Amino acid sequence: MRILVLSDTHGDNSRAYQVFDKLKKETPVDLIIHCGDYYKDAIQMSERTGVPTVWVKGNTDGSFSEDDFTIVETPYGNLLVTHGHMENVDFSQQNLYYKAQEKGCVGALFGHTHRSAFAEVGGVYLMNPGSLTKPRDGSGGTFGIIISEPDYFVGHIHRFEDFMAKSPDSKGPGSGGSKPKVQGGYLRSLLNYSDRF
Repeated sequence: MRILVLSDTHGDNSRAYQVFDKLKKETPVDLIIHCGDYYKDAIQMSERTGVPTVWVKGNTDGSFSEDDFTIVETPYGNLLVTHGHMENVDFSQQNLYYKAQEKGCVGALFGHTHRSAFAEVGGVYLMNPGSLTKPRDGSGGTFGIIISEPDYFVGHIHRFEDFMAKSPDSKGPGSGGSKPKVQGGYLRSLLNYSDRF
């Protein structure tokens, strides 16, 4: 199962469509997940692509409920999908980690910060695809790809410019080539300071 993960498109799907069109030439996308802001972009994406799409509302969509999340079944296990503002992801991913554990999920997908991140912490995968249209990490725009199989799970963050410049026959993460390892980083360092770990 190949999943395209987006967030914080804020009314501009142009780059998301470019990414999708390139992805479908390589390997079909089985599911699109949009982590909010704006959820209407996800509806438009679903209508244009014909690919099943899951979305949640974000803070600019008017969502201020801790119950505004969904759980997506994948071959490897369930994924919690939320925007992240109600879990205070601006300050720490600890609440998100606990929520994923409580819901029996192998991972959590979120947005809100407009900064991409992917890490495996305590057996839970955490991914923020960043934003393709309004990045705040100096990246020029990012998105995520997840490959989920019964005995295999991998995620990768792609920079828009690098992905679009890559030739279709190059072997790389998300293109059917080498399988990248999960890399720790910002999320892992934040969670390492928790008294629970």
